[in-house]
Amino acid sequence: MSVKHTGIVGLGAMGYQMARHMVNKGFDVAGYDLLPEATARAKAAGVKTVGGIADVGESAEVVIVMVATDKQVEDVIVHSGLLDRLKKGAVVCVSASTSPETSREMEAICNKRGIGHLDTPVVLGQEAADNGTLTVFCGGKADAFEKAKPALSAFGAKVMHVGPAGMGQLTKTANNMLLWACMAANYEVLGFAKKMGADIPKLVDALQFSSGANWSLERWGRSTAKWVEKDMDVALELAQDAKAPVPLSALVDQLMKGMNQAKMQALLE
Repeated sequence: MSVKHTGIVGLGAMGYQMARHMVNKGFDVAGYDLLPEATARAKAAGVKTVGGIADVGESAEVVIVMVATDKQVEDVIVHSGLLDRLKKGAVVCVSASTSPETSREMEAICNKRGIGHLDTPVVLGQEAADNGTLTVFCGGKADAFEKAKPALSAFGAKVMHVGPAGMGQLTKTANNMLLWACMAANYEVLGFAKKMGADIPKLVDALQFSSGANWSLERWGRSTAKWVEKDMDVALELAQDAKAPVPLSALVDQLMKGMNQAKMQALLE
């Protein structure tokens, strides 16, 4: 199933890189962003910038939505006119982090119009977006996944179908619960070791060859921890709705409030 024309709504730090990689892989990419500076940067990278969200769907077979909130996702899919412009069989991929329930609702709306839908959140952060090596978790129907996979593979080194609608988002939530727990543990341990006189960069290097090694520690000081509070809020709300006890994640939520890149880098100095 060959896809040539793609679109993207949201050309911020992550969306711009996704669009750039699709252009570099030979896709014809239409893009839209509210900010003139984001639009100009994308245009310089070869993206065909358009005047509105609906215009992204004019010829796109696969559209990536990379915005910030569930409300913005709903606005793009339900209220922008995008679905009116897409041809039947096109696929909307929501790479923004949303609740699984939002994914299921958006899939139902798209499917009623003959449009496919996938929740396609990404992990591994800005560095992987820059390098085109993101991991993409895809929730939705198999035929939508097969159609969208070539476009998603332009910026994803690993593109995985993890189940029906919402499972992409749930998989990312599980990933983030583990990530922030590791980050909180790393911060505590490195702070303790620094007070004990350890050379922290040397300690971090040494621990890469130990049973305490983890992805966050390997990249210590390079993560922005930008979305910790939002991600943990999603996880805890889902757990509350499911009546699933997550006491460790509740503690991590408190420990990680206010965490930022400067605090992590300070331990390396």
